[in-house]
Amino acid sequence: MTKRRGVIAGMATLPLLSLGAAAFLPAWAREQAALEGDAIATADGDIIIHPVDHASLLLSFGGAVIYVDPVGGASRYEGLPAPTAILVTHGHGDHFDVPTLEAIAGAAPILTSQEVFDKLPEALKANATAIANGAETSLDGIAVRAIAAHNITGDRMQYHPVGVGNGYVLTLGDRRVYVAGDTEPTEDMLALTGIEVAFLPMNLPYTMTPEQAVEAIGTFKPKIVYPYHYGDSDLAPLEAVGEYTEVRLRDWYANSA
Repeated sequence: MTKRRGVIAGMATLPLLSLGAAAFLPAWAREQAALEGDAIATADGDIIIHPVDHASLLLSFGGAVIYVDPVGGASRYEGLPAPTAILVTHGHGDHFDVPTLEAIAGAAPILTSQEVFDKLPEALKANATAIANGAETSLDGIAVRAIAAHNITGDRMQYHPVGVGNGYVLTLGDRRVYVAGDTEPTEDMLALTGIEVAFLPMNLPYTMTPEQAVEAIGTFKPKIVYPYHYGDSDLAPLEAVGEYTEVRLRDWYANSA
């Protein structure tokens, strides 16, 4: 697999979690509960973006630390703050892994699709909620809307059928962050407005091509795009969106085995 590397700009550190939130942290997280990553300014403080691997990332804002699609085992999250909330987009193994969730979730609420909810063991299900495409809710005090995430090309529909997976739009302060999950450009995606940051997948045959991503970006015009879940895709076509959207290339495969 080709690994693409980019220099991380706008580094910032999240302060240590409060004692109450840290009470259920594993020992390694209590010792080093800090987060570094790209800083996105809002009127209420910075959003910190921390890529983990492939489709997994952390978002922090204020006292919230949101894990998105955590997989790969607890060791992959050593030295990172424990989650205050968890988002899971769908049930494929590079997005959903029960042993990882059991190791890191603690008391954090989990928001996910019905497909994933049904696969959770009872202990995790007790803190989990399923949300359907188009629905809105609050996760750890943060407004979240589920966005349709599925294939649209005939010979790819088998990978991500309509109505199964979710993308998510999170409102963090006065900014909206979109994590697409595994999808091609759905009507929901293309209708989005006011998106500050978008995480878009682009690898065949499972999600969109870089060319599809360029067309989608030109339609809903996020201010910043992070290509993720890209595997060995050639991301050169994304240079075409530089006029109206900043594309941030980061190494999503530095932690891959």
